[in-house]
Amino acid sequence: MFFRNVTLFRFSPAVAEDLKRLDEALAEHRLRPVGPLELSTRGFVPPVGRGEEAALTHSVNACTWVTVGGEDKLLPAAVVNDELQRKVQKIAEEEGRKVGGRERKRLKEDLLTELLPRAFVRNSRLSAYVDKKHGWLVLDTASRKSAENALTQLREALGSFPAVPLAPEEGPRVLMTDWLANNNLPAGLALGDECELRDPASNAGAIAKCRRQDLDAEEVKEHLRNGKQVFQLGLVFDDRISFVLGEDLVVRKFKFLDVVTDELGDSYQDAAAEADARFALLTLELERLLGKLEEWFGLPRPADG
Repeated sequence: MFFRNVTLFRFSPAVAEDLKRLDEALAEHRLRPVGPLELSTRGFVPPVGRGEEAALTHSVNACTWVTVGGEDKLLPAAVVNDELQRKVQKIAEEEGRKVGGRERKRLKEDLLTELLPRAFVRNSRLSAYVDKKHGWLVLDTASRKSAENALTQLREALGSFPAVPLAPEEGPRVLMTDWLANNNLPAGLALGDECELRDPASNAGAIAKCRRQDLDAEEVKEHLRNGKQVFQLGLVFDDRISFVLGEDLVVRKFKFLDVVTDELGDSYQDAAAEADARFALLTLELERLLGKLEEWFGLPRPADG
């Protein structure tokens, strides 16, 4: 269990205290199977293990792992519309009349009632953890919508969870452009092999995407001299983690390098012990990286009150 992307929120020390009741709060919001006439359901599932008896949280030190689960009916709009068109055409042929908007809407509702119980169900899982010591909510997604949906589930379970988006004091785009243009990277940070450069003057401005590219190359520098800025930048932290950092401070393509994964070993008593070791390693490494992001970009933790 290693995250592939990282979206971040922050919360205050007082909120961290309230998270002590997380396990109890989630018990009332366990994922239930989607009903015959429902399109979807959301709830919490065990991060480790399966079944009704498995815990909905898993903690190592100050970090608590939770998993938001979902079940969604797969009923493509094209299928519904084709069926609806056939019904409308049949009425026109057999009764010699046109189907009005209100009747069409009722026919569509009837179709959904008929088709939903037979639709396939897609399961989804989104892992996250709260670091109560440092005030981070860390979600394994690069999608702001998915992150907000998971945060909504936590808020519903807890009644209140005032975690807020990052509010950097240093402009990420300006700072990363300086790193790339002047090779002015902080200690422990090195350039990766990809970036996305854009003209910030216009949404329709030119975009240059580099992959598997030497970012010190003259062609990259030329884009910067022409006014483009860094919107995404590939980086390597302490020769242990590679990732792509966006100007939204979402960490994409998060990956441990071999020196880290080799520390895990391969002999575990069971799957739960392996999951525990992986979660401990993930949180320890991310604690170091998030501490540096906080330092480089000025990411204040919300105060109580």
